[in-house]
Amino acid sequence: MRSTQPNGVAPNSVLGRALTLLTAFRPGEDELTLAELHRRTGIPKPTAHRLLGELVDWDVVERTPTGIRLGMRLFELGQLVPRQRSLREAAAPFLTDLFEATHETVHLAVPDGIEVVYVQKLDGRRGPTVASRVGGRMPAYCTGVGKVLLAFAPPERFAAVVAAGLERRTPRTVVAPGLLASELAAVRERGVALEHEESTVGITCVAAPVFDGEGPAVAAISITGWANRLDPDRFAPAVRTAALGISRSLRGRTG
Repeated sequence: MRSTQPNGVAPNSVLGRALTLLTAFRPGEDELTLAELHRRTGIPKPTAHRLLGELVDWDVVERTPTGIRLGMRLFELGQLVPRQRSLREAAAPFLTDLFEATHETVHLAVPDGIEVVYVQKLDGRRGPTVASRVGGRMPAYCTGVGKVLLAFAPPERFAAVVAAGLERRTPRTVVAPGLLASELAAVRERGVALEHEESTVGITCVAAPVFDGEGPAVAAISITGWANRLDPDRFAPAVRTAALGISRSLRGRTG
């Protein structure tokens, strides 16, 4: 989440400050106090209090006995985003089929800068508890869906990821730009990406790209499971087939 504008400068406009307050919330946080919002955003408490009051009137946030939480209006607006709604609708039957065929956790993700954002998740019945969540973010360089999206993206996105730094999240995380570039070339050749304990110890996944035309991948799907049990090569054809089906469905909607 950003506490500043995209250019790194703290916003001065009313709208900018309101959005800064909203994006101060992090995954897993049900509510925040005014003091914590001030600490994270740098917005003076009186200003934050006034802005939050207006956001309450619009049901964008809600007051609780101990703080502030995000409101239902944000959820309603999120469901109206046309690109993601169309993608989720097109992907739904294929994700369900993939889930029923594998019984592993299934993800649908889209690119956003140097990260990926999960827009759908079906939790596996016998796999590990995966920290991902709908609306959550992960780095692109160390996740299966992220590698697929980087492999089938303009070179500028890979350059931005490298410039931001490749943090070692586990002993297996690839942090050498040259090695990562070689892996992405292999992903383009195979049509799938494999991730083995690079984002989380004990977890592996296989991912494939989704296209809506002649251009970069617009999304990626994956299945995730225990590293000592899930065989990515065995499930790669199923993931690739599901991704192709979603791509055809998207092209049919836009064509």
